[in-house]
Amino acid sequence: MKPISFYLLCALALPSIMAFAADKHAAGIGPNFKGPVGLQLYILRDQFSKNVPATLEQVHRFGIQYVELAGTYNLSPEQFKEQLAANGLKPISGHFPFERYRDDVEGIARDAKRLGLKYTGCAWIPHTDPFNEKTCREAIAVFNRVGEALAKHRLQFFYHTHGYEFQPYGHGTLFDLLMAETKPNFVRYEMDVFWIVHPGQDPVKLLQKYGKRFELMHVKDMKKGTPTGLLTGHSDVTNDVTLGTGTMDWPAILRAAKKAGVKWYFIEDESPTSVEQIPRSLRFLEQVKF
Repeated sequence: MKPISFYLLCALALPSIMAFAADKHAAGIGPNFKGPVGLQLYILRDQFSKNVPATLEQVHRFGIQYVELAGTYNLSPEQFKEQLAANGLKPISGHFPFERYRDDVEGIARDAKRLGLKYTGCAWIPHTDPFNEKTCREAIAVFNRVGEALAKHRLQFFYHTHGYEFQPYGHGTLFDLLMAETKPNFVRYEMDVFWIVHPGQDPVKLLQKYGKRFELMHVKDMKKGTPTGLLTGHSDVTNDVTLGTGTMDWPAILRAAKKAGVKWYFIEDESPTSVEQIPRSLRFLEQVKF
């Protein structure tokens, strides 16, 4: 019997090689949920403060390909981007402080471009409780100005919901005022599902109402029994639980997000056990049906 040729061996091995390649970055993707799904790196801030390379290796081991940033942990943007690339991680978006948007938008643009970001966002508007119309309108002015400035650098600005914006206002809430007065071309939104449900709002209805304004999403589940209807923007981190084990109706939310045109999904799990919960959340997204 003649030896099997090299080419035949390659042909026989090709299906397995292709399957491996397809699965390499398939974490979180399944028959129904197509993502793309990434990880907000802020959830590993304690680990980053001790060892940046080891923490990024851990992210890679999750099977994650895309990330959202919240700082570079004493590294320059170039150094952090190199560390990301070494672990096969692509930065998509990043959060920067409100004060820096207000005072140094061109500096943010430089850092974002050095990091290779597509989006830059703000996740907190400084305020005294309760969040009020005056503060909201001041933020609107900042967001419109910086959104237009960043667009000149081919960067998309977004605001990340945090719960306190749902103070009653007129026939709606201050969040409705934010949506109405920010310019759609320059200001998009990142729906953090936890911070929609925590103040007692319905993420599905908001996705239906504002459609493509929500371009990004934080997928974060809430422990059963967590009080809602609160407008503080604060909750104990232990209330973050593995996707599918909490109170969120993920099939309905993900169905509405797909219809609304959400482009990016990021897992954000700030619990002390996030390293154990992240893989389980990815498995849930792979199996969820809607």
